Amino acid sequence: MSADARSAPHSIGSAVASASSTTSSPSAAEPRLLAGSPIAAEIRAGLSRDFAAFKERHGYAPTLAIVLVGADAPSAVYLQQILRTCAKVGVLGRLVEIGSDVTPDAVCTEIEKLNDDPAVAGIIVQMPLPAHIPLATVIDSIDPAKDIDGIHPRNAGLLALGYDGFLPATAQASVEILKRSGIEIAGKRVVVVGRSNVVGKPASLLLLREHGTVTICHSKTRDLSRQTREAEILIVAAGKAGLITGDMLSPGAVVVDVGINVVGDTLLGDVDFESARGVVSAITPVPGGVGPLTNAILLTHLLAAATAQAERATAKRAPGTRDD
Repeated sequence: MSADARSAPHSIGSAVASASSTTSSPSAAEPRLLAGSPIAAEIRAGLSRDFAAFKERHGYAPTLAIVLVGADAPSAVYLQQILRTCAKVGVLGRLVEIGSDVTPDAVCTEIEKLNDDPAVAGIIVQMPLPAHIPLATVIDSIDPAKDIDGIHPRNAGLLALGYDGFLPATAQASVEILKRSGIEIAGKRVVVVGRSNVVGKPASLLLLREHGTVTICHSKTRDLSRQTREAEILIVAAGKAGLITGDMLSPGAVVVDVGINVVGDTLLGDVDFESARGVVSAITPVPGGVGPLTNAILLTHLLAAATAQAERATAKRAPGTRDD
């Protein structure tokens, strides 16, 4: 296991530990809104101080490189949010845009350039990729020490085994928003709709760490409504606007909507909020729920990666140190 993997937190650490949660009870008519923005704001405040201290100590601000292959409307929205968050905390955000007609080798070449750039502390590759670009090829080309969104096989394996490593930030945010809102996971029946490597699967593993009883549903699940109606906690990350409606939910359930879907000029989640609000006890809004918290968590990973890389570089320069 690399030093970077050991040092990267499996929870979001002290920055999140200071974030307060809302403790007010929902009214009978309206569910409690699980807003990620207030938690994210507190994390960003701590990160601003931490990145300023990093720059003072090491003489530079870390760079987050974001690789976008082709054009995807939800991705564009998400990436702009990340870039704004970078600017707020004193991080350099670099958007690397690659045309959709590019070859897989060309994408990997661009990623390898970022791997070799000492100013770049973290790399994320925005999904989905164009159909002709093999996902595994791109993922394998990322330096695990800079894989701050936890998609490289090394970090994915660390997660599966319960070791410390970089976690997929969206999956982590979907679980962290429950914890920071005081919602008990242990012993609860939890249903995750979506089985992607960046949200559904890692979220399920993180929920198991919290002792939830987890069921994963996907496009081939028979009678999806029966599964979702049994959920005490439902996390939806399917990428389909309005997939889950109020009649598919158990009264009093807690819903985390990870979906970001652009419909016209409107951002919509995977859950039909209007029909769900009269059924559930708590729900994340879209926008303003998981998204802001995801961005803040991603930058806690960047700080961990930058610190580990800077310390390693300092050690190599120390007298008597051999670079093997």
